[in-house]
Amino acid sequence: MQVHVNGSSTDSSSEHRAASYFDVDGTLTRTNLFDTLWFYLLNQSNPFKGMGRVAKTVASIPALFAVDQVDRSTFNEMLFKGYEGMTEDRLLDLSDEVFDSVLRPAIYKDGLSLVKRAKQAGHRIVLLSGSPDFLLQRLGKMLEADDIIGNRLQFKDGRATGKLMPPIVAGPEKAKIIKDHAKHYGFDLDDCAAYSDSMSDVPMLSVVGRPAAVNPDFRLRAMAKTHRWPVLDLH
Repeated sequence: MQVHVNGSSTDSSSEHRAASYFDVDGTLTRTNLFDTLWFYLLNQSNPFKGMGRVAKTVASIPALFAVDQVDRSTFNEMLFKGYEGMTEDRLLDLSDEVFDSVLRPAIYKDGLSLVKRAKQAGHRIVLLSGSPDFLLQRLGKMLEADDIIGNRLQFKDGRATGKLMPPIVAGPEKAKIIKDHAKHYGFDLDDCAAYSDSMSDVPMLSVVGRPAAVNPDFRLRAMAKTHRWPVLDLH
């Protein structure tokens, strides 16, 4: 049986006893969603349009920061507007360069070990992130992940509209995705693990039996202490 997850095709007949769900930005890497957008903004084929997009994005930073404290889904929707007008070809052509320049150098070495241990435990490896799916594909290949679940840009006539295709991979939606994924594979959620650095991912961490706060922000660190979740400080 084949399952397609945000463009990733995998075989559900492989033997895994549970799944480990990994957030990416801030958890496995030192990056955030803005880092990759910034690279694209600075490397547009038309430098004048590129600088215009840079100025527009910089002006939106205070609003983005404020929204991020309240609603991660809305934050994602606002941030991905920065991709509006970029051609699909350009985004894909630069994806390897973005991965090599931004993501790969920012991977925590301890994060690689964490993924390796999950594999050795017989877990299905799932990257569950608000990052663009076409960038997650590169990281997933490197980590030999089984499934890639990321945000998908909407394109019209070969250009990004600045809108995201549902579901928006953020906040409570991540918890729903995990439930659906585990149900599809017949996994008991109590046997599954989840890893994240952000308070916005508490719903994701709460639905599994083995949650862990990874390099957590101060709010998640306090939450983890309250619920006696493991806290992992990766380097």
